[in-house]
Amino acid sequence: MNIRDLLNDKVQQAMQAAGIPANCSAHLAPSKKAGFGDYQANGAMAAAKATKTNPRELAQKILDELDLDDIAEKTEIAGPGFINIHLSTHWLADQANSVLSDEHLGQDKAEQPQNIVVDYSSPNLAKEMHVGHLRSTIIGDALVRALEFQGHHVIRQNHVGDWGTQFGMLIAELEDQLQDGEVAEFALKDLEGFYQQSKKHFDDDEAFANRARDYVVKLQSGDEHVLKLWAQFKKVSLQHSAEIYQQLNVTLGDEHVRGESSYNDDLPKVLAELQELGLAKEDQGAQVVFLEELADKEGNPSPVIIQKQGGGFLYATSDLAALRYRTSFLQADRILYFIDARQSLHMNQVFTLARKAQFVPQSALLEHHAFGTMMGADGKPFKTRSGGTVKLAELLDEAVERAAALIAEKDPDLTEEEKVEVAQKVGIGAVKYADLSKTRTNDYIFNWESMLSFEGNTAPYLQYAFARIQSIFRKADVSPDTVTGGLTLEQEQEKALGLKLLQFSEVLDQVTREAYPHVLCNYLYDVASLFMKFYEACPILKDDVDSVTRSSRLALSHLTAQTIHRGLDLLGIETMNKM
Repeated sequence: MNIRDLLNDKVQQAMQAAGIPANCSAHLAPSKKAGFGDYQANGAMAAAKATKTNPRELAQKILDELDLDDIAEKTEIAGPGFINIHLSTHWLADQANSVLSDEHLGQDKAEQPQNIVVDYSSPNLAKEMHVGHLRSTIIGDALVRALEFQGHHVIRQNHVGDWGTQFGMLIAELEDQLQDGEVAEFALKDLEGFYQQSKKHFDDDEAFANRARDYVVKLQSGDEHVLKLWAQFKKVSLQHSAEIYQQLNVTLGDEHVRGESSYNDDLPKVLAELQELGLAKEDQGAQVVFLEELADKEGNPSPVIIQKQGGGFLYATSDLAALRYRTSFLQADRILYFIDARQSLHMNQVFTLARKAQFVPQSALLEHHAFGTMMGADGKPFKTRSGGTVKLAELLDEAVERAAALIAEKDPDLTEEEKVEVAQKVGIGAVKYADLSKTRTNDYIFNWESMLSFEGNTAPYLQYAFARIQSIFRKADVSPDTVTGGLTLEQEQEKALGLKLLQFSEVLDQVTREAYPHVLCNYLYDVASLFMKFYEACPILKDDVDSVTRSSRLALSHLTAQTIHRGLDLLGIETMNKM
């Protein structure tokens, strides 16, 4: 159940009953200041301006028509025409009791489920995954999880870089090593080193370079021998990625891989159709589309190269083919791309051209959700001390090692098995949450100390909050699963926590609408912080607490734990009962 939507509908009905035009919105939002109610309807001011009436008088007319029996204990007009809504404590307790036994925590299934394609991660198979792949991978996966939780049909698409001129060089190098008796998996165990070795071979040996160029042509023309070598390379490289996904607790599998090579057969057709439409024209030997819609300040149209002078196709061509596949074959209603901000112009060109060529229906939503860069302490893109690219596998291993040292120091009583589990979950969770909790469009500074802190808005803080609640149930000798109801919200801290817990679906709606996972992170931090205030002010297990109050507060604690667990799970972060 979404309280905001419920109240918004009620206020909207009252506005229409008061004679206000239907296009005037209730503008309902949670109150930001204590004493101004739990929610505010701010639509009277805009409606008064539109109807040229007094906003306070209009607000009163709305209140006269507003039916919030049993939902609100008080409504009032404040300032120039704000309507403050103070929710009934009994009503909130009833809603919390119903959510307590609902595994979806009050999140209604989508009334009209959509087919949603999410394009994320997309590493270049020529190299190992590095820190630059982290944001696309985990932000995209968080949105996938949230959308599926809401009941949408989500299709993951891992548009890997598995084609292009560099593969001629890599296949030639692999062939040489296999002829020397190497096994493909061993030869490619260090993809970065393999790439550098093949590049040096290409630069130093003219015969090798010619063979590599020849292999590009053979690869593109479907030569059986070269395709077999390419398939071996691709298989081993994808296995590297799969290991990263598993360690990151990301839901991408082999079945979601649909790389650039998948669209090869469609590229000439894309070009031919653009030519037939009069959009693609020859310019200096290349086939180019000039988009007037994206002209610069001087009025020069934005050029999109579809085919190079030598006949090769570009990223724009395969992206157009992919878009057409996703809307026609996959029947996508909405497509979300998680690609960094440097590709904003490219994505804008592709979307604009796809619409212009009618490759996608007008009803399909095309969304590029750009993100900023992970920065080092020096304010520059995150690099190794020697200035090289940081491998993602090495970063994650270091995160687990640092977490293990921290856990051993903080809680030496854990068994060795528990320490391994906690270190893995805390280390990986810390890296993911530090990223997801930042506004997606911003750059952020990577800092081990802050991300592994047990204080503040971090994964360890939230994981610890969950584990702490589990310890309350162990001390009470009660299984959380047996707590099913009887929840009341008598104290101020109980009501504040209960209301926040009931806003879970509101937050999730915002996350999936705007593709901002940090909204969920901030919400979970608020939940954990309000729980700590509740825990300090409202004793649970003390001898002087009566059984009814004790049971109610255990129920509120259980709902808090469920919400933290579910929220972190939607972010791809694991919890543990002890830490």
